[in-house]
Amino acid sequence: MGKTFLLAPDSFKESMTAKEVCEAMEIGIKRAIPDAECIHVPMADGGEGTVQSLVDATEGTLIKKEVTGPLGTPVMAQYGILGDGKTGVIEMASASGIHYVTKETKNPLITTTFGTGELIRDCLERGITDIILGIGGSATNDGGTGMAAALGYKFLDKEGNELSLGGGYLGELDTINMSEVNPQLKKINILVASDVTNPLCGEHGASAVFGPQKGATPEMVQMLDKNLRHYSKVVKEQIGIDMIDIPGAGAAGGLGGGLLAFTNATMKKGIEIVIEYTNLKEKLQNVDYCFTGEGGIDFQTKFGKAPYGVAQAAKSVNSDIKVIALAGYVGQDVEALYDEGFDAIFGIVPGAADIDTLLVKGKENVSRTSESVARLLK
Repeated sequence: MGKTFLLAPDSFKESMTAKEVCEAMEIGIKRAIPDAECIHVPMADGGEGTVQSLVDATEGTLIKKEVTGPLGTPVMAQYGILGDGKTGVIEMASASGIHYVTKETKNPLITTTFGTGELIRDCLERGITDIILGIGGSATNDGGTGMAAALGYKFLDKEGNELSLGGGYLGELDTINMSEVNPQLKKINILVASDVTNPLCGEHGASAVFGPQKGATPEMVQMLDKNLRHYSKVVKEQIGIDMIDIPGAGAAGGLGGGLLAFTNATMKKGIEIVIEYTNLKEKLQNVDYCFTGEGGIDFQTKFGKAPYGVAQAAKSVNSDIKVIALAGYVGQDVEALYDEGFDAIFGIVPGAADIDTLLVKGKENVSRTSESVARLLK
C-alpha cells in the first residue's frame, strides 16, 4: 500500500505560490512512488501569500476591488473569501503596501491605511462575520486612522475640521467622532496576523523602528512618534483603550493599535492562524511523511515561519511523522532546526545559475528534489 504524504509548503517568493509548490512536490513523489497519496495544504505565515494560500487551501474565492492606495490614488487590491463563505482574509499590503511607493514618493507623513479600511468595509457589505487580516509590508505610519476613517470614524481638529490623511497630521487631533461608524463593525471579529511585538511609541515603536524604511528622516521619526503619542492619549481619553504599550500596537505603522482601538480585533501569530484555518492538525492524522518548505530556510525559520509551524504541528500530532523541508536557499546555522521538529532539509538548486533562471525553474527543481527524497524514503 502506498504511503501518505502531507504537502504543506509556503510559497517560494517570486517563483511559485504555495499551491504550485504542492503540485510540483506531488509530481516528484509520484515518479518515485506511483501509488502515494498526497494531501495538499498550501501554507503561509500571515505575510505575503496568506490570502492566496488560505483561498487555495479552503477552495475559496478571490475578490478584486479598486481602493485608495497609500498615496491617496486608486489601486487595484484583492482579498479572499474562504470556502466557508463567512471568513474574509485580507493582506493590508494589497491596499496600503510599500510596493505602491517609490524612493521619490514614499512619505510616511501622508501615507494612509484608508484602502485597508475599504477592504474591511467591502467584507461588511458582503455579510462576512470573521476577518483574518495580515498587516505586514505597509507604507504607512498613521496609527490605523485611515482604516478607521473608511469605516466611518471622523478625526477632527479643535475647529471641528476633519484631519488630512496621514501620520503627519495626528498632532492636531482633538476629537474622535463615532456617530457615523458602520454599525456592522461591532458584529465582526478581526483576527490580526502579526509577528511584530513592537509597541506604538518610543525607541522600539512604529516610527523609530519602521519609519526610516518608509522614507522617514530622523526629524520625521520624532514628529511621527510625538503625533502617535498624542493620538494614543486622545484614544485613551475618548474611547477608553490604552494602546501605547500593547505588544504589536506598533505593527504596520500603528495599524495594529488602531485595529485594537476601533474594531473587535485580537492579535495572533500568523502561522498559528493559518494552521487553524487550514485544519492542518486534523489533516496530519494517519500521515507517514510531511513535506514543507519555502524560498529560504535558515536559523530564523524557527521564529514563526511557516515551515517551523508545520514541523511543530506534525510532531505534536505524531512524533513518528518524518518532516522534510525543501528550500531554494539553505542558509546559516540551519542545523538548529533539527531540534525543532525537522528531520531533513534539502536545497533544490542543482548547481550554479543566475537567480532569474532559478526562479523560472522552481517547479522543475522542486519536483526533482521531491523525487530524490521519495526514492530514499521508498
